[in-house]
Amino acid sequence: MDTVVVTGGSRGVGRAVAELFADRGSHVVTCSRRRAEIETVASAIESEGGSATAVRADVRDEFDVERLMETAARAGGADTIDCVIANAGVYHGSAGETPLSTEGYADFDDTLRTNVRGVFSTLREAEPHLSPDARALVPSGRIAREATAGFGSYAVSKAGAEAVARQFAAESDAPTGVLDLGQLETELTGHGGGRDPTDIAPMFWWAATDADADTVDGAVVGLREWKKATR
Repeated sequence: MDTVVVTGGSRGVGRAVAELFADRGSHVVTCSRRRAEIETVASAIESEGGSATAVRADVRDEFDVERLMETAARAGGADTIDCVIANAGVYHGSAGETPLSTEGYADFDDTLRTNVRGVFSTLREAEPHLSPDARALVPSGRIAREATAGFGSYAVSKAGAEAVARQFAAESDAPTGVLDLGQLETELTGHGGGRDPTDIAPMFWWAATDADADTVDGAVVGLREWKKATR
């Protein structure tokens, strides 16, 4: 796995995944809206002997994402990308306390622009640079398929992100799948309890390298499938 792109890599799942792939020999190109934060991550990876490129990019801006993918294709030396992980996401408000009935229009619009359109721009701009064996992965959760009160536009956006992934799977040569990560302990989820992102990062490596392409492509792959395949 030569070159991997991880959006939203400054913290949580994105950082854990970037660090794991770098530790296993990949050149990781990772981005965030905040330059200082993503450069700190890249520096930490390199201090541990890994290889990383930090790019300030906002997935809401297709021109930023286009530049990110062009940079990534050059960074690994092969002019291709071997895996793209559309991880960047936002949650406006406190997790579980943002029902649609009280959610502001600006928050709703930005959530969909980041979590749905951002996945679209990430996969679309990566596609011209993908290697023949490349894969694309979109993290998600059960909330995308089983409505839970209080999660408002975030739940809507995860359902939309999964739909984007399925459509790319139908139209792209690259296997494209959704990873259901279960409940996580992250800033985005309000630190409400769950698995540490470092414990779930190996699931991404498995989906990108060891899992059968047919297992990933157009599917929602959960913890059960991952653990059964790797036990």
